[in-house]
Amino acid sequence: LSREHPTQLAANMDQEVVGSFVLLVIVTLLSVIQNAFFASKVEHESKTHTGKTVQRAGPSAFDRVFTANQNCRDAYPTFLAVLWCAGLLCSQAPAAFAGLMYLFVRQKYFVGYLGERTQSTPGYIFGKRVILFLFLMSVAGVFNYYLGLFFGSDFQIYIKTVTGTISPLLLIP
Repeated sequence: LSREHPTQLAANMDQEVVGSFVLLVIVTLLSVIQNAFFASKVEHESKTHTGKTVQRAGPSAFDRVFTANQNCRDAYPTFLAVLWCAGLLCSQAPAAFAGLMYLFVRQKYFVGYLGERTQSTPGYIFGKRVILFLFLMSVAGVFNYYLGLFFGSDFQIYIKTVTGTISPLLLIP
């Protein structure tokens, strides 16, 4: 039996539980900051060119900022869903790494969209690849769960090894 006080035992368990998803929380909070940055760019561009709060019609610079922000917002729920599914069902560290890569390429996409639209294409394509990786991690986690449930087979170690090995390949353009 454990000699730890029940309160200490509960605190240790809480630390262990939080440790299983804290990297996902960090990536999520960074994505919130990035969203706020994008929104501030839209607001700034709107005030610079119209002198009013956000309006849809305006100069092409505003249209580009607005559209880039809108495109990033459209993909955001999908990103969060596959980030958390991959991290919780498969492996937290590779999912968090892929999440950071997604935030990086989303920033590249946003900034690229403000210049020539062709500059945003690499960020867009790379972002789709990261989303696909997170999706595949999620599917692997679901399959592993049901393999364990129905057949008693647990491939979690193998899946973590494969995703941990493959995730650095996301850095290749």
